[in-house]
Amino acid sequence: MRLHLATTAAGVLLLAGVGAAAAQDVIIQPEQETVIREYVQKKPLASIKIPGVELNVGTALPDTVELYEVPNVKYRYVVVDNQTVLVDPGTRKIVKIIQ
Repeated sequence: MRLHLATTAAGVLLLAGVGAAAAQDVIIQPEQETVIREYVQKKPLASIKIPGVELNVGTALPDTVELYEVPNVKYRYVVVDNQTVLVDPGTRKIVKIIQ
């Protein structure tokens, strides 16, 4: 009986973790992405390199990396390895890599 309860509890915790991870996914509407792309084209930045940092959604950028504002968008951007990267300024985590 205890084994069954422990297995059930573990399953519930696993599902709760999956739900929390899904809730953290950032969805950028196509219209907002268009606004961001147009702004970035008008205000191009020099590409920087960040040794030891892989560009993946969820990766936190070091505090030494300057983030740039896009008007009326909560995220900031920077160009790393010739890729425009959107970053949550509160966590400094990459939320989207714009191709």
